[in-house]
Amino acid sequence: MNDTTLEVGRVTSQQKGTYTLLSLQGEFHARLTGKFYYQVQAAEELPAVGDWVSFKPLDNEQALIETVLPRTSKFSRKKAGDEAEEQIIASNIDYLFIVSSLNADLNLNRLERYLLLSWESGASPVIILSKADLCDNLDEKIREVETVAMGVPILPVSSYESSGIDKLSPYLAIGKTVALVGSSGVGKSTLLNSLTGESLQAVKQIREKDSKGKHTTTHREMFLLENGAFIIDTPGMRELQMWDGSDGISTQFKDIEEYAELCRFRDCKHEDEPQCAIRSAIEQGSLSQGRYMSYQKLLREIEYSKRRADKRLQSLERKKWKKIGQNRNSRR
Repeated sequence: MNDTTLEVGRVTSQQKGTYTLLSLQGEFHARLTGKFYYQVQAAEELPAVGDWVSFKPLDNEQALIETVLPRTSKFSRKKAGDEAEEQIIASNIDYLFIVSSLNADLNLNRLERYLLLSWESGASPVIILSKADLCDNLDEKIREVETVAMGVPILPVSSYESSGIDKLSPYLAIGKTVALVGSSGVGKSTLLNSLTGESLQAVKQIREKDSKGKHTTTHREMFLLENGAFIIDTPGMRELQMWDGSDGISTQFKDIEEYAELCRFRDCKHEDEPQCAIRSAIEQGSLSQGRYMSYQKLLREIEYSKRRADKRLQSLERKKWKKIGQNRNSRR
């Protein structure tokens, strides 16, 4: 094969600087070219699971990644810790399966966060309520979830009883990509095994006393199903901090923003101003106080994240020009 020939493949897993690629030529174990590595300024520029990349095949199923091709969507969060850095969980996804178990771990505020980031990502969210066989008040739980997931499909499933799994088929059509996200112990790995008909991921029991689970999946990995669909399994996320949600919050809380448009004053703070439509909706019961408080909290978090991201971009820009100056001086 000519050394200048580049192929296109898709990243199926990434661990410690090495990548597994799936292509028409087979599977390759790849690393970045030196040029690519040294040009990268931020972590989000590196390949992520689900990315399409151009690569140069080497001998023994090894390869060098030259570029990451443009992404059509990306589900990301702020990286855990104090750094203002984006962490891409999965890219080029069509649907996001937000998995939450029907036990004490069902958390509406957490679901709101997942939904907001899903709308921001460009993927369509689908809520999967797992372990339906353990729930005695299923209809009530679905109504609870509907209060934060208006218009989003809500599908109860039981991998143990193999019920509801067939309702996921329309989202797993040929060429489509689905990512499984959710807390640890909610049944993502069990669901993956049910969808593939294979034991691809190990499964651990949750703790009885608090319905919490331990991490089973240790890294993000994409699998190709027999029908030609892709499914990405992800580790449980303890933290789901906002990276950006400016567009997503308008979709997730469309009802609140529509009420705000009806306020008498454009700059209404929804506190003690006359003819405030939001306060009126809360008093009349058409908008819950809890939902409005959640909206305010997420809005503050997004604004804080944006300010930190702007400072980070300024820092990266300074470093870039400093590096350019050093390179010029070294050539003199």
